[in-house]
Amino acid sequence: MPRLTARTAEERRGRIIDAAMECFATRGLHATTMQDICRTAGLSPGAVYCWYPSKESIVNAVAEQRHRREREILETALRTADPRASLHSFLDSYFEWLADPEEQQRRRVGVQVWAESLVNDQLRQSISEGIGQRTLALDFVRAAQAAGTVPDQVDADAFTRIILAIIQGFILQQSWEPELDIESFRRALTLVVDALTPKSGS
Repeated sequence: MPRLTARTAEERRGRIIDAAMECFATRGLHATTMQDICRTAGLSPGAVYCWYPSKESIVNAVAEQRHRREREILETALRTADPRASLHSFLDSYFEWLADPEEQQRRRVGVQVWAESLVNDQLRQSISEGIGQRTLALDFVRAAQAAGTVPDQVDADAFTRIILAIIQGFILQQSWEPELDIESFRRALTLVVDALTPKSGS
C-alpha cells in the first residue's frame, strides 16, 4: 500500500472525525458503533482503525482540537492588559465560534461526552484538561488585582468559574435550542463582565 502524503492523511483523519460527529449527533454516543463511523466515512475498517482504534480515541482527538482553539482564543485575548477589554475580546471570539453550525454539532456531541465522562475515566481526563485552561484566566485576574485594575473584593477563582459556568450553560441550552440568539446572550454576558470589571483608567 502506498504511503499517504501528510495532506491526504490529514484529510482522512478529518473525514473520519466528521463522520463520527455526524453519527454521534444523530444516533448518540452509545448507539453509534465503529462500523457506523466506517460506513458514514466511506472507508474500510482498516482505514479507520489505523488512525482511531475506538470511539473514545475519536472523541479525545476532537477534544484536543477544541482545547487548542480555546487556548489560542484565550491567550490572544489575554495579551491586552485591560481586563474588561480582554474579556470582551474573548467573549466576542468565543461566541463567534459557537455560531458556526459545524461547531454547534460538535458541541451537542460534547454535551453527551460531559455526561459519559462521569463514568468513563478516559473521557473525564479529556474534559478535565479543557476545564483546566481556566487557570490562564485565573492567573490573569489575580495579576490584574495585584496591578489594581480589578477590585480585591472580587474572588478571582469564583469569577472565572462563573464565566465558565455561563458559557457551559449556554452550550447546553444551545444543544436543546439550536436557534438560540447567540448575540443577545453575548451582550447580556458582557454586561455581567462590565459590572465586575472597571473601565480602563478608572
